[in-house]
Amino acid sequence: MENKIIDESKQGEALMLKTENSGGKKLFLESYGCQMNFSDSEIVASILTKEGFSTTQDFNEADVIFVNTCAIRENAESRVRQRLQDYKKVKKGNPNAIIGVLGCMAERLKSQFLEEEKLIDIVVGPDAYRDLPNLISQAETGQKAVNVLLSKEETYADIAPVRLDNNGVSAYISITRGCDNMCSFCVVPFTRGRERSRDPESIVKEAKEAYDMGYREVTLLGQNVDSYIWAGGGLKKEILNEEQKAMSVNFAQLLEKVALVNPNLRVRFSTSHPKDMTDEVLYTMAKYENICNYVHLPVQSGNTEVLERMNRGYSREWYLDRIASIRRILPDAAISTDIITGFCGETEEQHQDTLSLIREVKFDFAYMFSYSERPKTLAERKFKDDVPEEVKKRRLAEVVSQQQQNSATRTAAGVGKVHRVLIESTSKKSKEQWSGRNSQNTTVVFDKGNYKQGDYVNVLAEKCTTSTLIGRVV
Repeated sequence: MENKIIDESKQGEALMLKTENSGGKKLFLESYGCQMNFSDSEIVASILTKEGFSTTQDFNEADVIFVNTCAIRENAESRVRQRLQDYKKVKKGNPNAIIGVLGCMAERLKSQFLEEEKLIDIVVGPDAYRDLPNLISQAETGQKAVNVLLSKEETYADIAPVRLDNNGVSAYISITRGCDNMCSFCVVPFTRGRERSRDPESIVKEAKEAYDMGYREVTLLGQNVDSYIWAGGGLKKEILNEEQKAMSVNFAQLLEKVALVNPNLRVRFSTSHPKDMTDEVLYTMAKYENICNYVHLPVQSGNTEVLERMNRGYSREWYLDRIASIRRILPDAAISTDIITGFCGETEEQHQDTLSLIREVKFDFAYMFSYSERPKTLAERKFKDDVPEEVKKRRLAEVVSQQQQNSATRTAAGVGKVHRVLIESTSKKSKEQWSGRNSQNTTVVFDKGNYKQGDYVNVLAEKCTTSTLIGRVV
């Protein structure tokens, strides 16, 4: 995403996915929300491609329409409901067309979704995608089909995803599923289940396959990548005995294994958790040039009392200590974050603490939102959503304004320097220019010349916008 300064109104962008299979029924697959959802859609495409489906970018010609949903904010769910209305005309033209909802919103609402949205035929949670062929067969007989069973074991490690991205350069690889952190504002533990890690050898294998297919960057995905642990069966670290701990693979070790696949394969990861990120991970990043010099470390709030209500497991001081370690071990690293304004009980003084932390850390990018209460979360049960909406929006505007200043300063610091850039796509503003990212995740734009997607080039940055470097190949 080129502009990392975003608010909630810009969330919910959809990605229409397409594969080139001939014959069979046609599938339209649309994803909203986080990178994990897009990765899951590739698993869905793999499962259904084996069943003879081909995918289309035109939902009007589809036999099956799936929307992979996000439930993390009310606005994301509203966008999905609006999109479902577009599918009504498909049913009018083709009464046998099947419409299904996948992912977190499906898991949250379960069979209630069928009552609320009459045109929906299938509701499937994130751990039930293997059951899709059976559910489609059931829906084809006119029955409604639901599978929202959560699993403590499912990782889809044995399923080779069908790569459905637009550029053929960057690929996602899920390394964990679910989350055990139970942040009070977050619905993810209820929609994606308990945390479990994936066999490291299957992850390395997928990275090798991606490289052989021409991909030059992989992003390792997890709700909390730092808690990754594999001891022969995905056992949690708190229940491992000493022998199992000695034999286990942690995230730093996994990161090294993937980095060793090929020096020309860039490695990114998301998302880190401040309470779990270790110096071992940072030293591993420093050791390998192909591990990108970029850390996404969500803070959510700059006030310790608010962090306690959020059940984040760290204090302001702990977070700043982690930032200090990143700056010490990786002095050229870019750091981004997530921030929520107007959480339950947040005072003006506590909001000022967030602003002061933003000024102190000087994040390169930030994903910023006003608090949106989600059903069944601890915050809904325990706290009152008592910050007025206009105050939330005003505080968000102040946070965005401060971060824009930081982003402009951090991006400008890259002018006059040479950046190694992986070419990803044509620039959005000019067909005569390429767009790519440097190791710090900053977008760099330059004239196309004789280069192609997937090439690495050295670009001298000569000028910039708030979040983009503009230069020439040297």
